[in-house]
Amino acid sequence: MEFLLALQLGGGGGMGWLGMAPLIFIFAIFYFLLILPQQRRQKKWQAMLDQLKTGDKVTTTGGLRGTVIALKDDSIHLRVPPDNLRLEVTKASVAIVTASDEEPKAK
Repeated sequence: MEFLLALQLGGGGGMGWLGMAPLIFIFAIFYFLLILPQQRRQKKWQAMLDQLKTGDKVTTTGGLRGTVIALKDDSIHLRVPPDNLRLEVTKASVAIVTASDEEPKAK
């Protein structure tokens, strides 16, 4: 009985760091495989939105394609064919920007 009590009290002192190592390793894997690439994509997408200008052709996440005719703080005005409708959408809904004479820039 005393032997079991001695194992329970004194046997786990050095296992603290060794027991946390798998958790730290799993967090590092999640960071490098999930979090870091998402942060890079977010920065690239934000830079694309900051470079928007009138005349750019855009596609929204909802599938609307149009030409930017006005910019506001958090929204843009699009001219959408075939009837040249003027729509106001948020900048966050822009998925792809195609400048007048360039290839598509994906987010």
